Amino acid sequence: MQATSCHLIPSKFPSPKLPPHVDKLPISGIVPRAVSITAPPSQPPRQHKQVLPLDMDDTVTAFWDYQFLFMSQRSETLDPITLSVAEGAIPSDFPSGTYYLTGPGLFSDDHGSTVHPLDGHGYLRAFQIDGNKGEAKFMARYIKTDAKVEEHDSATDEWKFTHRGPFSVLKGGKKLGNTKVMKNVANTSVLIWGGRLFCLWEGGQPYEIDPSTLDTIGRFDLIDGCDLSLNPEIKGVGGFWDLAAEMLKPILYGVFNMPPKRLLSHYKIDSQRNRLLIMSCNAEDMLLPQSNFTFYEFDSNLKMLQKKEFNIPDHLMIHDWAFTENYYILFGNRIKLDIAGSMTAVCGLSPMISALSLNPNKPTSPIYLLPRFPTESTNANRDWKVPIEAPSQMWVLHCGNAFEEKDRNGNVDIQIQASGCSYQWFNFQKMFGYDWKTGKLDPSMMNVKEKEKKLVTHLVQVSIQLDTSGNCQKCGVKPLNKWDKSSDFPVINQNFSGSKNSYVYAATTSGSRQSLQHFPFDTVVKLNTVDESVSTWSVGNRRFIGEPIFVPKGTEEGEGYLLVVEYAVSTQRCYLVILDPKRIGMANALLAKLEVPRHLNFPLGFHGFWADSNPLN
Repeated sequence: MQATSCHLIPSKFPSPKLPPHVDKLPISGIVPRAVSITAPPSQPPRQHKQVLPLDMDDTVTAFWDYQFLFMSQRSETLDPITLSVAEGAIPSDFPSGTYYLTGPGLFSDDHGSTVHPLDGHGYLRAFQIDGNKGEAKFMARYIKTDAKVEEHDSATDEWKFTHRGPFSVLKGGKKLGNTKVMKNVANTSVLIWGGRLFCLWEGGQPYEIDPSTLDTIGRFDLIDGCDLSLNPEIKGVGGFWDLAAEMLKPILYGVFNMPPKRLLSHYKIDSQRNRLLIMSCNAEDMLLPQSNFTFYEFDSNLKMLQKKEFNIPDHLMIHDWAFTENYYILFGNRIKLDIAGSMTAVCGLSPMISALSLNPNKPTSPIYLLPRFPTESTNANRDWKVPIEAPSQMWVLHCGNAFEEKDRNGNVDIQIQASGCSYQWFNFQKMFGYDWKTGKLDPSMMNVKEKEKKLVTHLVQVSIQLDTSGNCQKCGVKPLNKWDKSSDFPVINQNFSGSKNSYVYAATTSGSRQSLQHFPFDTVVKLNTVDESVSTWSVGNRRFIGEPIFVPKGTEEGEGYLLVVEYAVSTQRCYLVILDPKRIGMANALLAKLEVPRHLNFPLGFHGFWADSNPLN
């Protein structure tokens, strides 16, 4: 195995939210090797083997534990490493395949600049599992994006940030006049389709990766070459804002080098039709009170089967979405242009995202039901430009699944499972607790007081009832299975996406940490939507988890395994955990725990993908 050098840099004292006594604590010997996204010292620090004692004040340990989740990791594995089994054993009938997990890997350069976790360079992790051999192999490589090539000197292993990124500013780099803001870091989601591996980012073309070596092949032109004549476009009413959009295009496309179509990082797989569904927005729509959404559907060979375009007269931001047999479903997170923030952002004095702010001008949430197949009778009589206003104001983060059922009279019942939070809690400039003004991570930004816990992200079930003409008769929003703890990353058995499902799995919190009651997550929750039961499995004290992934084993929805990464901050270890989903809630749910070598510890991942029978070598 070959690996590059690993630089782990301890955070600086004090944190803005830490109690006064924290800055009196000695750094050497007790500080966990959590990595700061503040300026690194001129020389790499010596290794600290001792970690914070378990009985230390929870406010202190919470701060340092949180830093561990966003440590920079410069090491890459050029060859697969066999992981040691720390607990249990890999089931012999575990399907052979690879779990790919992507997310940011680097947050600080060698010249004093830091970036938001959302702007961290994409770091792809791969766990190849062989149930017959009872072993798992691990690889991790940086995605060789154009930004990574520019900002990393491979000869010296030195990093120098030149791109601001949408959520960051450069403290040690060029501010004024820096138009490099679209930093495609390919760090958000990962997909295998048509035998090809892609890493996606919110706003640019995906990067294709060799699934065996994790070498970067290059950017993949997924939508720019799509045949526009395949399907007629479906548009709303034009006018003044269309003219404004034309005026903005030369600035956004030319000066800031933004792609005309901003590809979303969340895709959908229609297993019933064996199709890949992806979605894009227009770059100029981020600054105008209109939204252009284009949906593309591909067959198993990446041949485009259809393309549908919708122009909605509302200023919306979409991160994730859902689909059913007949609809694309969008939760309209309302935003507006921030004039003052726009000026400081253009000057490089604040992140580019400062140009936008949330727009909680209505107590409801718009839901757009956009027809996939408008010639079919289910969609013929409904005006898709008019949203259904759900009786709850919420900012929707992720969608687990959606499906529709029709009764004997032709009425349609649509069920949507998602995660959402309040407009009061969500903040563009403080996501993941990153404060761009100080360059520090502050976990208190992601946590609120107990009496305000309804503000943080929760799992919701949205029900929509349509009559035979497509008119909404009823719309309701309620906690999914009455589960009220902070939760996110809802996932299902991918084979049931877009159709009726019985189980939802998500990351949630036990609420046991005094200072980290809502985030990071430390528990896997299983929700049975049939009997509305809830069962959980917790990882333990001072340990956290990321997004769970369901690995199907047969044709039944509940047959399979759950994979989740455990970040053991108390011992500074990362593990891949295999759970039996049928035993969630029982003492024997954990089947195996596989240890990643300490020098390859990696930061919190975003989204993953399970690919059957796709070995690394």
